[in-house]
Parts: sequence; C-alpha cells; structure tokens
Amino acid sequence: MAGAILLSGNGIHYVYFVGLQYAFRLCHLAEIEAAREMRSPEFGILKPQETSMFTRRAIMKTTLAAGAAAVFAPAGLGNAAGGLSWKHFPAGETGFFRAPVLITGASEALLIDGGFTYSDGRAVAEAIKVTGKTLTTIYVSQSDPDYYFGLKPIKQVFPQARVIAAAETVAAINGSVDKKIAVWGPQLKDNGPQALADVVIPEVFDGKTLTVDGETIEIVDAEGLANRRYLSVPSLNAVFGGVMIFSGVHVWTADTPTREQRAAWLANLDTIVASKPEIVVPGHMTPQAATDLSGVEHTKTYLIAFEEEHAKAKDAAVLKSAMEARFPNLGMGVALDIGSKVATGEMKWG
Repeated sequence: MAGAILLSGNGIHYVYFVGLQYAFRLCHLAEIEAAREMRSPEFGILKPQETSMFTRRAIMKTTLAAGAAAVFAPAGLGNAAGGLSWKHFPAGETGFFRAPVLITGASEALLIDGGFTYSDGRAVAEAIKVTGKTLTTIYVSQSDPDYYFGLKPIKQVFPQARVIAAAETVAAINGSVDKKIAVWGPQLKDNGPQALADVVIPEVFDGKTLTVDGETIEIVDAEGLANRRYLSVPSLNAVFGGVMIFSGVHVWTADTPTREQRAAWLANLDTIVASKPEIVVPGHMTPQAATDLSGVEHTKTYLIAFEEEHAKAKDAAVLKSAMEARFPNLGMGVALDIGSKVATGEMKWG
C-alpha cells in the first residue's frame, strides 16, 4: 500500500491506493490547529517535490466518490436469552472504520454512536426503521467527529430520540466542533455538516446506566484516562468498546502520548478481558473483523509492541517502520503515522 501526503490550507490528507481502486482517507490531522503545528519551525514545511501531484480538484472529486461509495455493511443480528439483540454497522475506511451499534428489545432501540457521514447515518436510520422499534436514545461515547457527524439523518427520522453524552464528551465537542466543520465541510459537501445547525450536539448525561425495555446497559468510565468510556450489557455478556478497542486497523495512539496513559489503557483492556464477555464490538474495525475478544487482544498486542518499539526508536520514522513490520497490511495507517510523531515529540496533538 503506497501513500502520498498533501499539505493544504486545511491540513494533511492521506491518499492510499488499493489495487485498481483508490480511496480517499481524510484523517483527524486535517484540523486547522494541526495544520498550524505542521507549519511550525519544529516540524517544517513540506517541499513541493515531497507532496502529491494530485490537485485540489482531484482531492475533492475523490472525496465525493469515497463518500458516495462508502462501505457500510450491517452485520448480522445477535440475540440473547435476556431479550436484547444487537447489530453493528462497520463503515469501512471512508468512515474511519467506525462501527456504530444498535441494541434492540421488544419495543425499544438504543444506538451507540453515529458515524462520520450522512450516508452512514441514512444507512443506520433505514436499518432502525426495518426493526419496527422505537429509537429512544442515541448515546455518543466519544467527541471525535466520526462519532457524531452522521447523526443528523438519524435524528430527522427519529426526532423523539434523545441524544446524550457524558459532560466531558459534550464539552470536548462544543470546544472543537466549529473547527471540525471548517475542515470537513468543504470536503464532505452534502455528505456532511456545513454549519453548526447541521450538527446534532448531545445533551449532558452523566448517569452510569441506560435501559432498553428494562434491560440495563452500563456506561463504564475508563480508569486513569480522560474522556474514555465503553458500554457493557450484562444480559448480552457484551462490551461495546468505542475508542478503547480496535480490530484489523492501526490503533489510534495520538490521544495517549505518554507511557502512563498507554499503561492505563492496557489496564482497562485487562479489566475487559477479566469480565469474560462473549461479544466485543470494537469502535474501529474492518467490516470482516470478529466481534469477540480478538479485538481486545489486537489492541493490547499493538500497544505493547508500540511501547517496545518506541523505547528503541530514535525518531518517528524508525518507530513507524518497526510497527509496520510487526503489523503489516493494517488499515488506518494514518493512526500510526501521527501516533509515531506524537510519541516521539515530533508533533503536538490535542
């Protein structure tokens, strides 16, 4: 898989070529503040010969094509004796490999997170309509735009559904949403928010449980990590991991730049393993990835390897190369590229 980097007024874009098709992957580095960092003296400015030959017009066309052809594959419905069922919606690389989850009971439904684009949101809305259940709640577990940008089409179909998130998450969204729209709006066009009015901002909810037809869904705060949580459903013996768990893709480490934060992450993953869930749905996963503890093991193995290679690496390039050798052919390579730079101090993040 070959990559090219483009520096524009809106940040960095990563373009990856896969076989005869290419898919445009926009990453969280395309933030205005990150672009400013990349123009700073400590990072330097990319030379013309180091940038891709793609023009801005080509970028825009590619983005539109990617949005229209986004992989959004609903998985099979899972059932349990407790009466709840679940279904996840892996979006593929054009949606940052996000996987929103729908939990349904006899008459009610709850959605865990949205996706990145309106097309993702419409697909989820249609899937919910098919169930015939009443969508009572949308719980947003993380403040990144790929967890809430696609909520508008869902809210339009289910206006009665309350959209909620922890106070920490809501504050983080409110603190960054304008910049996110400024960056992503021109790229997504009619497939994403163009103004603040297009964004569904969650209401604050700091409770620790939700219910679907009387069945309990637990909201678990990650110990030792800010603004990190996952959901546990005892009657399903299931964990819906959000940003804590990845499968088939590089793990996003930029938000945990210190050894102590990554150690806390590992400890939380050990807690999940100790609970022995039968079902584990990663927040970021390839469409074909299993929904079991393998996602937790992948994330743990990756973080341990990252720590080992970071201790030996003299710079981000060496760290990235070592991780690619240990984890070849994973999706979301931008996570490794940025994570390596942040870990080695070559880039500031957040």
